[in-house]
Amino acid sequence: MLLKFLKIRKSRLSFLVVSVAFVSILIIEVILLIPSIIRREKQLLNQIEEITEGKVSVLTQISVPSGIEESDEEIYEQLSNLVKLKEIKITDELKHIIVGGSFYTSDGKLIGSFGEKPQLSFLNFKRNPKKSFRSQDGTRYDVGWTAKQMGRDTFLIVRHNTASLQPEINAYILRIAGLVVLISIFVTGGVWIALEPIVIRPILCLRNDLIKAGEAISKDKPSQNFASAPIKRKDELGDVITAFDTMYHQISTAYLQRKRAEAALQVSLTEVENYSQALNQELEKGREMQLNFLPADERIKCFADEYNWEIASFFQPARQVAGDFYDIFELDNGSVGFVIADVCDKGVGAALFMALFRSLIRIFSGKIQLRGQAKLILEQHLPQQGWIGESPLTNLAHLNSLQAVCLTNEYVSKLHGELGMFATLFFGVLEPDTGLLTYINAGHEPLFIISSDGKIIHQLESTAPAVGMLPNISFPINQIFLHPGEILIGYTDGVTEARNCNSEFFTDKKLISLLEQPIDSAKELLNQITTAIKEHTGDSEQFDDITLLALQRKN
Repeated sequence: MLLKFLKIRKSRLSFLVVSVAFVSILIIEVILLIPSIIRREKQLLNQIEEITEGKVSVLTQISVPSGIEESDEEIYEQLSNLVKLKEIKITDELKHIIVGGSFYTSDGKLIGSFGEKPQLSFLNFKRNPKKSFRSQDGTRYDVGWTAKQMGRDTFLIVRHNTASLQPEINAYILRIAGLVVLISIFVTGGVWIALEPIVIRPILCLRNDLIKAGEAISKDKPSQNFASAPIKRKDELGDVITAFDTMYHQISTAYLQRKRAEAALQVSLTEVENYSQALNQELEKGREMQLNFLPADERIKCFADEYNWEIASFFQPARQVAGDFYDIFELDNGSVGFVIADVCDKGVGAALFMALFRSLIRIFSGKIQLRGQAKLILEQHLPQQGWIGESPLTNLAHLNSLQAVCLTNEYVSKLHGELGMFATLFFGVLEPDTGLLTYINAGHEPLFIISSDGKIIHQLESTAPAVGMLPNISFPINQIFLHPGEILIGYTDGVTEARNCNSEFFTDKKLISLLEQPIDSAKELLNQITTAIKEHTGDSEQFDDITLLALQRKN
């Protein structure tokens, strides 16, 4: 029994429960004790009143000669003997002692007082005959009798010595308090002992199972047998044990499913990584091939040195492969063709069409020869400003090359029109010696001709729709001269639509402000533009391909 008590004592929950139970019982007993003490005190005072009433009755009924009624003064003389009467022992502690009194007529006139005068006034007593008075220290108690109780037309108020009443009350309190403590101890002890098999043992068992379950899950060993599982109860604790068992089995099932899913996900992840690596390798090959499509720097330098031109370019795709492209190549008649274009969309699809457009422009521009009289052909394709080239043969050669735009448009729109792919394109044919430029701007951004002191001399606007959108489209031809020192610059919309972290565009206005600054060379101009774009975009992700191409005729 002692071991069981010590075991229960270690349980914080049981200690808390029995402590609450013990305190609750004490509070209840104290609440019940207070009215019990009041009733006991009232009983003792009633006993004192009854004894006093008996004494008064005896004294007022002393015999006098027959037929003679006692006067109030004679009654008073007899009542004054109350203080002289021997005290009466009520209990071992309580004694009946009268120490004084007052005798009044019915109209409140004092007939006389004996011993200590009572503090209970005649007016208060007459107004409320049940009223009594007890001093603050509890040693005096005043009570009265009415005329009806006296059998006469008089009132009597008697003072008692109740000093012996408090020890009796204290003894009563001690007896009741002792009984309350014994009952509380017995009840709480029984509750404490009963808690162990009913509550504490199952809770401790469930706690150990929770610890065991946590360790099993953390060590990836979800299958466990728990000590609380065999406990069958039809109360709230039983519901908790059942809920724990159900929860653990659900966790175990979910854990196994998660492990299987993780294994499958790992396999898929490995496959995706392998596929992604292979795809990146393919894209890298595509990027290398696309860069190889662009004119080599050595070839451009040789061309520039040969004809006394400066050529500068900048190419930066938004992804591994791009839809932008530029090209510079020599034609059979000694002229030079150059292209800057932007295929719609970005990525692999745009890059494939970029290669297609580049190849078609190159092939068609070098192999097509218009048949018939040169004069008639030139008149049919007369530019709006008229032919300005000095040699009709040169104009005809340029016209031959530019037919590549029409042929490319027919090929793409008829054979691949369902894909909705097209390109904005500027194709120019340049006669290096004279600076004569014959060109088609098919839906592309305007090209600018600027002087070395930062003046925009000409703006070569678009005169036709993009290539590849619709068949049977006419592409007007224009001509212009590039004079010594002048720079022709073309770009794609990735320049003006370059965004910063706040999604703000670089804008045409900023580009034009850079073009209107004095500049010494085409390369310096491109360096200023690309530096401004980089400062504007900062660390933001590049949204579109950026391509720039500039040609400057030397003096």
